[in-house]
Amino acid sequence: MKPSGDRAFTLLELLTVLAVISILASLLWSAVGNVREMAKGVQCLSHLRQLGIAAQLYWGEHDQLAFPYLAAQSERGQIYWFGWLETEREGHRRFDLERGSLWPYLQGRGIERCSAFDYRHPRYKRKAQGASWGFGYNLHLSSSGAYLPTPETKGVPISGIRQPAQIALFADAAQINDFQPPASTANPMVEEFYYVNDGGPQYANGHFRHRRRANLVFVDGHAAALGWAPGSRDRRLPEWHIARVPRENLIP
Repeated sequence: MKPSGDRAFTLLELLTVLAVISILASLLWSAVGNVREMAKGVQCLSHLRQLGIAAQLYWGEHDQLAFPYLAAQSERGQIYWFGWLETEREGHRRFDLERGSLWPYLQGRGIERCSAFDYRHPRYKRKAQGASWGFGYNLHLSSSGAYLPTPETKGVPISGIRQPAQIALFADAAQINDFQPPASTANPMVEEFYYVNDGGPQYANGHFRHRRRANLVFVDGHAAALGWAPGSRDRRLPEWHIARVPRENLIP
């Protein structure tokens, strides 16, 4: 009798096929993840470029002076460059985007958030009632000396910045909070932050969330990704990659 040409897989062959499929699936999943992260980075850079354009329009209407970080005191709150924020408990503050310095030039285009910031993470701590702003303004443009400028403080003259292609205007920003509930020293949490500045590793405020790099837009309008300043990384929550933007990219 002639033997059949059909032959069943042996167990070893079946396991080998399954192993190959598993390896291919993991490689495909990794590639999809990389593409997704790259897309988030591209979108973030686009948002920052739009912020840069809005800032240039503002300068054109305000004698080429940078806008202040803190614009005014207001009823039950303060008006910052990014909007009005109520004086209330952390996470319960009302927030009005339309009162920010750049609102007339942006008109709610939805660029205030970076999709790479994980707002659902259990370590995320809200500052307002919802997510408010994921980028930080270069505080050194708001004032030539004050740490936190007052409403009377004038911004620096943009025309006097010698290397506008090197000085940051906005950057991906976040801070580790260990002093405002529900955060504590035993339970540090990550919050949005509204400025970046030069300083030590404690309470660093650059967020290097794009494969350990932060996206920035510079005074001249171009956007790019940078690494953090050496020795500036906040080690309390290392997986969040909070550190300082390099000093040479902050001080005009």
